[in-house]
Amino acid sequence: MQTQKIVLATGNQGKVKELARQLQPFPVEIVAQAEFDVPDADETGTTFVENAIIKARHAAALTGLPAIADDSGLEVEALKGAPGIYSSRYAGPSASDSDNVNKLLAALDGTEESSRTARFQCVLVFLRHKDDPIPMICHGSWQGKITDNPQGENGFGYDPVFWVPEFQCTAAQLEAEQKQKLSHRGKALAQLIPQMETYFS
Repeated sequence: MQTQKIVLATGNQGKVKELARQLQPFPVEIVAQAEFDVPDADETGTTFVENAIIKARHAAALTGLPAIADDSGLEVEALKGAPGIYSSRYAGPSASDSDNVNKLLAALDGTEESSRTARFQCVLVFLRHKDDPIPMICHGSWQGKITDNPQGENGFGYDPVFWVPEFQCTAAQLEAEQKQKLSHRGKALAQLIPQMETYFS
């Protein structure tokens, strides 16, 4: 079967590698939208689902390829679900991962450990084409806590401050394979795989 290019609606190479690793069994080549000079979509939705669909439709429309988009973020109980859909730009439109982490830790300064519970959410959307009326939608979540200080060098985003109770370490201290099984994105991808099997059958 001929290899099918699928555009991933992100410029984040960490996400590209993670997705490509999961979709290895399929005849696909995952290409970041940045390689087509596709600008970021305006995330005007109010939920992870809306934003994921917006991003996937935008990438499919500008490349003519099937598209996968994820919208993911961190919800912290003590912050009433913030940063939520604004996770990647929590500290501003061009904020770095460390900027976002520092703002989060500042917002939680003085918060007791028992109130630092948090969860990662991920919604993955696959569109066969820009006008696809029935996008594949998958959702995964990952429960944990926010640490006082960053720990670990792996991962990206808020991984260095996301404590994983069952392994007694942060997400940034997990091996890639461990994280893939546990993470919100890994769980959403696990739901996507059977649907992709139908697409390629």
